[in-house]
Amino acid sequence: YFFLCNLSLVDICFTSTTVPKMLVNIQTQSKVITYAGCISQMYFFLLFAGLDDFLLTVMAYDRFVAICHPLHYTVIMNPRLCGLLLLVSWLMSALYSLLQSLMVLQISFCTVLKIPHFFCELNQMVQLACSDTFLNNTVIYFLTVLLGGGPLAGIIYSYSKIVSTICRMSSAQGKYKAFSTCASHLSVVSLFYCIILGVYLSSAASHSSHSSAATLVMYAVVTPMLNPMIYSFRN
Repeated sequence: YFFLCNLSLVDICFTSTTVPKMLVNIQTQSKVITYAGCISQMYFFLLFAGLDDFLLTVMAYDRFVAICHPLHYTVIMNPRLCGLLLLVSWLMSALYSLLQSLMVLQISFCTVLKIPHFFCELNQMVQLACSDTFLNNTVIYFLTVLLGGGPLAGIIYSYSKIVSTICRMSSAQGKYKAFSTCASHLSVVSLFYCIILGVYLSSAASHSSHSSAATLVMYAVVTPMLNPMIYSFRN
């Protein structure tokens, strides 16, 4: 519940970086944002998106310890380790979003810029730059593979061990109890990565900004909304 509480907080902050501004734009019919506001929005969006990813990975490790080492759970997952894992997640996300924001600050834009999106999305900002963006694109791809593939590999490893442990259980009731323990987390992880995959596949298949924006609404609004519902139904 310590990690679940932090995930809920991150989801609220994640949605709050884009949705309020989008609603104001719809209400006032004024789609203007300052340069500083745009960079700030992009920084916090990347910060909380990264935190979501890292927290889901940490929660996968928590489920791994609970199912594969149940007798040592309270010793391994002590408050100090939980706090340390949370701190590392915050630091990694903060450094990632800070680096990307500083990289965007180094490129130049036209005086008046029209962003074909409902918020200042990193890829869109880089594409609209007037200067060379080779270094920016390289950093984006490298960090996406590193910080996206790393946590995903950790989640897959944790669940491979969990499945292996469940298969060795002789009791059907024990298998059901073990599976139900991680069912909510597995649902949230599947939803998170499936929507991310859908966002990037749709943007790669279609060059339409409206299509990309529509799929990103699922990622920025729908996923954080469904997470507490999934865990509440489980409870």
